[in-house]
Amino acid sequence: MLKAAADPGYARWEDQIRRTGGCSDPIHITGWTVAKDKTSGETLHRYSTENEPGARLRIACGNRRASCCPSCAWTYAGDTYHLIRAGLAGDDRRDIPATVREHPRVFATLTAPSFGPVHNRPAGRPCRCGKHHQEDAVELGTALDPETYDYAGSVLFNNHAGQLWQRFTTRLRREIAACAGLTQRELKEVVRISYGKVAEFQKRGAIHFHVVIRIDGPAGALTPPPLWASTELLDHSIRAAAAHSYTSATVPAAADQPARTFRWGTQLDIRPIKAFNEGSDITEQAVASYVAKYATKAAETTGASDTAVHCRQCRGTGLSSRYSHSGGPLSRCARCHGTGLGEDLARMSVSEHARRLMGACAALQPLYPDRPLTRWAHMLGFRGHFSTKSRQYSTTLGDLRQTRADYRAAQEREARGLGDVEPGTVLVLASWQYAGHGHSPGESVLAATIARDIRLNRQTAREALAELTTVQEAGL
Repeated sequence: MLKAAADPGYARWEDQIRRTGGCSDPIHITGWTVAKDKTSGETLHRYSTENEPGARLRIACGNRRASCCPSCAWTYAGDTYHLIRAGLAGDDRRDIPATVREHPRVFATLTAPSFGPVHNRPAGRPCRCGKHHQEDAVELGTALDPETYDYAGSVLFNNHAGQLWQRFTTRLRREIAACAGLTQRELKEVVRISYGKVAEFQKRGAIHFHVVIRIDGPAGALTPPPLWASTELLDHSIRAAAAHSYTSATVPAAADQPARTFRWGTQLDIRPIKAFNEGSDITEQAVASYVAKYATKAAETTGASDTAVHCRQCRGTGLSSRYSHSGGPLSRCARCHGTGLGEDLARMSVSEHARRLMGACAALQPLYPDRPLTRWAHMLGFRGHFSTKSRQYSTTLGDLRQTRADYRAAQEREARGLGDVEPGTVLVLASWQYAGHGHSPGESVLAATIARDIRLNRQTAREALAELTTVQEAGL
């Protein structure tokens, strides 16, 4: 650490790390860029990494998971917050009117069914094991009887969760049409169903979805829904869709595994979303914050690995990627010996409950070759996106990132003295190469200190803004 701090290029290195937001695993690139006037050919600006510390430029890794990079995850959570909140309160910059607040909208939670009793903290009574567990007890979510717990059913449910969600959205539109006395075609002409959702792992390792669901007019948030659309109708339709037999996924029997039909769990929670000043806990800000929080988490919250454990050569299938010369079936992968795993689960630093779930993915892979189970063993079988939305719900993450990139680009032009130059008149030539990632051990300590400073400054700014808002609302 002292060696890194005493380096002549430390000040520039610190500036690079601060520009990444304190990224804990920055990407290193080398190269150059030249900006020229298109008409005259005059060189307006030239940059090269030759004079940078280590002859490298460090940029943020962009990882969304807080367990891998808290700084980049903070940025991702902020983008998700604005995306969700824009669909609830409106955003003039994104062409989402504030009248969207008047549309029927609810915050729903779709859970997984039971796969066996687990240690928990029921309100007002002890766990089934007879103990009152603390909130941070390591045994929470683990099976009371590991020998009878349906680990296979849990990972298969996670693997089919995306299909369940797709069927649910289809059925929801049918239920709304039935309540309104319309056909499917007639419904499309007067109503659009918009949503934004995030996936969360429960302690037991089963996935569930938190969803903002909204009824719009035919053009999305820009048009009001018909008069018959109400929060009560949306609530009823969601419950009917979740309970309908259509909203299920059937898994055929295989070897020692029985045939299964997966449906959503009975713990269906639906709450109307209120505005900030309507005296409700389920406000637009609270919902957006909740969704953003879980958008940066994955299966590591259950004690599982936060990196893939499958064999890279066979991509978790356990089979060779080449056909035998005789045209027969594929042979076993030589690297993983047919297990599909690139890591020894017994040696990994994961919880025993997560180890059993990850092992179930590998054991089930030969029985269900069309399902990528081992490849997603570190996600306990879940292979969908953690944060998704419908097309017309609000803005997009790409739009938010482009806005930030344009803002930074404008800052750079000002710093280079090119603020008065029209971007369309500038020709940019560049050449970049990947040169590595991460920090040295000493740099890691310094980077963590920089990241803490940035977080403290952000927290102080938020508290000051909240205090100012309170004073303004009080009329002082």
